[in-house]
Amino acid sequence: MKALKNGTDIRGVSIGEHANLTPSVAERLGKAFAAYLQGKVKAPLVVAVGQDPRLSGEGLKEGLVKGLCAMGVKVLDCGLATTPSMFFATYYEQSCAHGAVEITASHLPYDRNGLKFFTKEGGIDGKVVSSLIELAEENQFDATFDGTSEKFDLMGPYSQSLVTLVREKTGEERPLAGIPIVVDAGNGAGGFFVEQVLKPLGAETDGSVFLEPDGSFPNHIPNPENAAAMAACAKATVEAGAELGICFDTDCDRSAIVAADGTEINRNRMIAMIGALMLRENPGCTIVTDSVTSRGLGTFIEERGGVHHRYMRGYKKVIDEAIRLEKSGVCAPLAMETSGHGALKENHYLDDGSYLVARLLAELAALKKQGKSLLSLIEGLEEPKEALELRADIKAEDFKAYGAQVLEALSAYCEEQGWEKVTPNYEGVRVNFGKEAGNGWFLVRMSLHDPVIPINVESDSEGGAKAIADQLYGFLSRFEALNLPKY
Repeated sequence: MKALKNGTDIRGVSIGEHANLTPSVAERLGKAFAAYLQGKVKAPLVVAVGQDPRLSGEGLKEGLVKGLCAMGVKVLDCGLATTPSMFFATYYEQSCAHGAVEITASHLPYDRNGLKFFTKEGGIDGKVVSSLIELAEENQFDATFDGTSEKFDLMGPYSQSLVTLVREKTGEERPLAGIPIVVDAGNGAGGFFVEQVLKPLGAETDGSVFLEPDGSFPNHIPNPENAAAMAACAKATVEAGAELGICFDTDCDRSAIVAADGTEINRNRMIAMIGALMLRENPGCTIVTDSVTSRGLGTFIEERGGVHHRYMRGYKKVIDEAIRLEKSGVCAPLAMETSGHGALKENHYLDDGSYLVARLLAELAALKKQGKSLLSLIEGLEEPKEALELRADIKAEDFKAYGAQVLEALSAYCEEQGWEKVTPNYEGVRVNFGKEAGNGWFLVRMSLHDPVIPINVESDSEGGAKAIADQLYGFLSRFEALNLPKY
């Protein structure tokens, strides 16, 4: 079962002969989560359970609920729900759940599934996930109790909280009246946003696509990082003559948007846009991001009086770093990855793609009255002319040790060559190159979970990315256990 651990989540194959995340496994994990909560809470336990539309979701839910009920838990079955709504269940006064579980594998293929666990403190960390797996493997539970399971409407009040947010920010009941907006839900859980958020705010949503939940994902992967997903959303936006397009991932903890002219706003652009709002409301604040953000984003933040804290890859790490900074007295209202995971202090540091979009909807309404678009928020954002994202497979048996050896040798090589290593740097080796040597940067780091060394290269000049990659490959080609991809 240890193979099911994926950072702070459970992930596995749930369909087919190689399935390792089955209803019986989910049952044991349900018992383990209940046992964990019993160690924290002395009152009778209440746990909310939701799911994205994956084909294996119902079966896994049956197993999970069976395990929870065997431990005496009162289960609130929220049906089709988003990951952020599960945390909402822990502080919504009508549910007041002690814990919550979302059955989802985010953007992974249809045959995968997973579990995301929450307590009132937020998403559990990787150590707790490991402890749940150990408890599930031991399977030594006093599971002689009779819990209950009942249907519970969570998406209704969760959606209303988003509507209320936009109304409070704008001071209007229908601030989006007459504004055409489309949603591309990718057949995930995000279709609710049209009927339960946009329409009550007055938006015209006729051009929306792929709203019907379908766990086979017949149109495209629901993923704001995926080129096909963003292209589909851009196409729908332009064809509908919409002011805004919204793209959600499967469980809606990530999002991206599209401007009226089809400009895709994800990755660095999305961070800059949300960051611009936070900097306006919190002058001089620190914006925490992952390690692969562009140089132009840092300049954008600094020119607006903020501090760019480029940290490590991994959305939970980025969020935890922002929380750490806040506790130390540093204002850090936004923690965001280029993947689309974005968490605001005002929203309990929860990575909630729907909440981020709601914030932008309020801004859209205000800018519309000024004759401006959301793109005006990121005017002046410098973007690279070229970018490469490469993944070098490690063929060594002890891939972590081999990867560490590669990075240590690369760091020493950079010093020998007089290359400008970026400091501070919290992950891998990041190097800047001047105009004569590629006019950009590279970052070489270890994957969080896989036998892979991801390589990011960006340049502000045509041909610069190749020039930088050539120099880097001149060194990395020395390592026989590295399978370097072409570029």
